Amino acid sequence: MKAAVVYGENDIRISEVPTPVPGAGQVLIKVKASGVCATDVKILGGSGLPKELPTILGHEVAGTIEALGEGVTGLTINQRVAVYPIAACGECFFCKQGRYSLCFKPYGLGHGADGGFAEYVAVPAQIVRLKGIIAINDMPFDMAAMIEPTSCCIAAAEQCGTKAGDTVLIIGSGPLGLLHTIVSKARGCRVIIIDINDQRLAKAKEVGADVTLNTERDDILKEVRALTGIGADSVIAAVGLTKVIEKYLPLVRNGGVFNIFGGTPPGKTITLDPRWLHYGEIILTGTFAASLDQFKKAVSLVRERADVIAQVISVRCGLDDILDAVERVKKGTALKSIIIFD
Repeated sequence: MKAAVVYGENDIRISEVPTPVPGAGQVLIKVKASGVCATDVKILGGSGLPKELPTILGHEVAGTIEALGEGVTGLTINQRVAVYPIAACGECFFCKQGRYSLCFKPYGLGHGADGGFAEYVAVPAQIVRLKGIIAINDMPFDMAAMIEPTSCCIAAAEQCGTKAGDTVLIIGSGPLGLLHTIVSKARGCRVIIIDINDQRLAKAKEVGADVTLNTERDDILKEVRALTGIGADSVIAAVGLTKVIEKYLPLVRNGGVFNIFGGTPPGKTITLDPRWLHYGEIILTGTFAASLDQFKKAVSLVRERADVIAQVISVRCGLDDILDAVERVKKGTALKSIIIFD
C-alpha cells in the first residue's frame, strides 16, 4: 500500500509499504479521509518525534472496515466508520474515569501505532475493545475526519464549563479556533475571537463569531472590557505561543477559566502574578485531546452543524500532495487540509 512515512525530523516520504494484516482483536480500515493536524506538523518538526522510526502519522481517520481480526464482534465489513485514535489501556486510574487522554500508557494512531496517512490502517485492539470504532452511516468521509478535532474542542468547552449566555474569547482563528467558535455557539455562548489575520477573522464571522478583533489594530484588553464589563467567562488559547498566552491572561474575568489548548514548544514558560490567580480565583487549565464520550458527542455535532463545519475545510487533496499540505499548515496559508483516498 501507499503511505506517507516519517523517517526523521522534517523527513516524510511517500513510500510503498506492506498492507497491515489485522491481528487478534484488531480491525483493518480502508482509509477514505484523514485530516492533517498541526500536531502532526509539530511532530515532523522534531517536537515529540516518535522514538521508533519509521512511522506513519495521522490520527483524524475515517474509512470503511476492510477486515476483522480474530475475536472482533459487533462490526461489519464495508461499514463506514470514524476512529477514536487513543488506544487507552482501560485499566489505569485515569482510564477508569473515562479520561483516556491521560492514560498511563499513552499509545494510539500516529503515536506508537501507524496512523491514517496510508491507504490502510490496522486499528489497535485497545481501541476496538473500548468501542472506539464509531459508525458514521451516510456522513461524508471528509466531514467524518473532522470528528476528532471537533471532539477536542468539545473537551475544552467542557473543561471550561461553558454554558448558554457565557462569553467565550478565543485566541486564534485558525482551523481549531474556528471549531472552538462553532462548538461555543452550539452551546449558546457569545464568541469573541482575536487574531492578526483579517482573512481568518472574516471566516470566523462566517462560522458564527459575534465579535472579531485584530490584535495589531485593536486595543484588545480595552475592547474586551468594553464588551463584557469584567472580562470573558472563558478564554481558550487556540495558539501555542507562550508570549501570546501570557499577554492575554488578563482577558479572563475573576472567577473565570483560562484554557491553554494550543500545544506549546517543550521548555517554553509563561510568567504570571500568583496574587492575580489567587485573589481572582482564576482557573488556569488545559486540554489537548478528548474522551471517547466527547468523540461520540462530536459525531452528533458534526452531523448537526455540517454546513458550517465544512467551511473550516479549505483543501482536499490526495496523499501524494501531503507535503504541500504540511507546508500550508506551517505557513498558515490554508485552513483545514483533508487527505482524500479513492
